[in-house]
Amino acid sequence: MNRLIVGNQAPAFTLLNQQENPISLSDFRGKKVLVYFYPKALTPGCTSQACGLRDSKSELDELGLVILGISPDMPKKLAQFIEKKALNFTLLSDPDHQVAEMFGVWGEKKFMGKTYDGIHRVSFLIDENGKIIHVFDKFKTTEHHQVIVDYLRSL
Repeated sequence: MNRLIVGNQAPAFTLLNQQENPISLSDFRGKKVLVYFYPKALTPGCTSQACGLRDSKSELDELGLVILGISPDMPKKLAQFIEKKALNFTLLSDPDHQVAEMFGVWGEKKFMGKTYDGIHRVSFLIDENGKIIHVFDKFKTTEHHQVIVDYLRSL
C-alpha cells in the first residue's frame, strides 16, 4: 500500500455516484475537494463520519469545499445510505477498489483476529489545481468533520 502524500497530484478518476451518474474529479477543477474513503455504507463508524459531514455541510460550503465520499459499495447501497441518513453530498462507488488503490488506501486490515483486504479510512484534501494539500488519517469518526473544518479555517 503506497499512500499518496502531500504534494502529490491527485489521480484522475471517474466513478458512478448514488444515481449511477459518472462523476470525475476533474469536474471540480478550481475548487477544493475532500476525497474521503470509508469502508462500508450504513455501518456505525461510517454513519457517524458521514452524518458529521452532513451536519457541517453549510460551514464546509462557506469554506469552499466539495465532499466526495468513496467506498466499495454499489450505487444502490449508496442511494440507501443517502436516503436513510439524509446525506447532502456525493457518494461514489468503487466496487473494484481501483481508485482506492490509486490513492494507496486499499490494503491489509485486521479486525477481531481476522486479516483481510479493505479500505483504510483516510481523507485527502485536494486543492483547486488537483494537488493533495493535506492527508487526514488520524481522527475519530465522530470528530472527522471538525478536524476538516479546523484545518480549512487555519489556511
